[in-house]
Amino acid sequence: MSNDPGSPAGDGPDDPRDDESSGAGNPFKGTPFEQMFGALGGGLGGFGMPGAGAAGMPDLSALMSQMQAMMAPHEGSVNWTLAKDVARKTVAQEPDPTPTERQRTDIADALRLADHWLDSATELPSGIRTPAAWSRAEWVEQTVEVWRRLVEPVAEHVVAAMGDALPEEARAMAGPLIGILGQAGGAMFGSQVGQALGGLAGEVLGSSDVGLPLGPAGTGALVPRNVAAFADGLDVPAQDVLLYLALREAAHQRLFAHVPWLGPHLVAAVEDFGRGTSIDISGIESAVRDLDPTNPMAIQQALEGGLFEPERTPAQQAALTRLETALALVEGWVDEVVSQATDQRMPQASRLQEAVRRRRAAGGPAESAFSALVGLELRPRRLRDAAALWGSLRTRRGQDARDAVWSHPDLLPTAADLDDPLGFGEREQPTAETLSDEAFDAALADLLDTEAGTGDQGPGGPDEPDQPGEGPDDAPGERPDRG
Repeated sequence: MSNDPGSPAGDGPDDPRDDESSGAGNPFKGTPFEQMFGALGGGLGGFGMPGAGAAGMPDLSALMSQMQAMMAPHEGSVNWTLAKDVARKTVAQEPDPTPTERQRTDIADALRLADHWLDSATELPSGIRTPAAWSRAEWVEQTVEVWRRLVEPVAEHVVAAMGDALPEEARAMAGPLIGILGQAGGAMFGSQVGQALGGLAGEVLGSSDVGLPLGPAGTGALVPRNVAAFADGLDVPAQDVLLYLALREAAHQRLFAHVPWLGPHLVAAVEDFGRGTSIDISGIESAVRDLDPTNPMAIQQALEGGLFEPERTPAQQAALTRLETALALVEGWVDEVVSQATDQRMPQASRLQEAVRRRRAAGGPAESAFSALVGLELRPRRLRDAAALWGSLRTRRGQDARDAVWSHPDLLPTAADLDDPLGFGEREQPTAETLSDEAFDAALADLLDTEAGTGDQGPGGPDEPDQPGEGPDDAPGERPDRG
C-alpha cells in the first residue's frame, strides 16, 4: 500500500492507531480483512475516513451503503447479471457477426452427414434434434445456465469461507457486513467468470468441445467464426474441417443424449469439488497487504492470479480425479468413434485429429483463467490413453460391448485402468445386470453393518480417492500413442 504523505491517515505502516486497534475496539486486527478495509478506506469510508469509529474501526454503515451502491443485489454466490455483461463486453472487443444463412445451412448439412457416418460407428442413435450456428455472444447466452450449475457450488463455498475467516468477535460486531462480503464475493466471481466465458467464447468450436454438455438438450451447434480460425493454416479443405468438427459435435450429442446419467455425473463431480472449500488466509493477507487500491489493473491481476483460489483438500482431489477421468473417457470415446466413422472416408482425418489434440493440450488464456477461478482444468489429461482403451475394447469385444460400458457409471474404467488401457479390454468385464446384483448385495451388507454399529466408510466415500495408482498428469502428446 502507498506510504505517500498525502494518503489518508492510517494508511502508513507506522500509524499509531495500529497499536490502539489491538484491543477489543478492532476485532479485525490481525486478519486479512483489516488489510482489505485499510486498502479500500480511501474509497469506501474505511480506516481514517470521516465517521470512522473508535480505534480506527471502519464506519460500517458508510461502508455498506457505498458497497451496495457499487454492487446490485443478486441471488446465489455469483452475480450472473454482471458475469453475462462482462462476457458480452469481452466478446464485443472483436467483430462477432451473426452467422449468415449460408453458414447455418452448411452447418446443418454437415451435422446431418456426420450423423449418417456415425450410424456405422456406434449403436447409440443421433442426439441432435436442432442444428444451430452460433455467434460467440450466442454461445455465451446458450451455455450460461450450465456454467451456473458448474460454478455456483465452488463459488458458494469460497464466499462462505471468506465469511468464516472472520474471527468470532468480528462476526458478532460486523452483522450486516457479512452479507456485504457475500455480495462482494459474488461481484468478484461474476467479473472473473464473465471474463473467462468471454475468452472461451472466442476459442470454443461448438457446444460440447470442452467435454461437457453446455448447450440446450438436443441442440448440436458450431461457432462458424471459430471454426474458420481453427481451419486457418491447417492446409486442409474447409469442408473437411467443418465435417470433422461436426462429427465430433454429433458424437458428443449422442453420448450425452443416450447416457442420461453422464451429464449429472460430471456436474456432481464439480459439486463435490466445491464442498469443503477452504481459503488460504495467510496468502490473502500477504496479497492484500501489497495491493494498491488505486490501481485497478493490479487488483484485476490479483484476482486473475487466484487471490481467492481455494486450497485443495483430499476429498476435492478425489473429485477432481473422477472429473478428469470422466472427461478423458468422454473425449477418448469421441476420438474413437470419429476415427472409425472417417476410416476410408476422409484421408485428412488423422491430421485433423492430431490438430484437435494439440489444441486441447495447449489450452489457452481463457482456460487458464477458469482454472485459476475454480481450480478445475477443462481439458482431459489422458485422452490418448482413453482412446486406446476404447479402441482395444472394440477390437477384442466389438463396438456394442464398447458402448455397453456406458450403461452404468460403475462400469466406467477408472484412472488405474487408464494406466493399462490395452489390458482393460482383455479383462472380463461385468454387465449391468450382474453389477446390479452385486451392488444390491454390497448395499445390503453395508446397511446391516451400519445397523450393528460396525459400519465403515468404504470405497467411494468423500475422503477417499477414486483409485490408487493414478499416473502422472500428462497432457495429450506427452505420452506415446498406444492405440
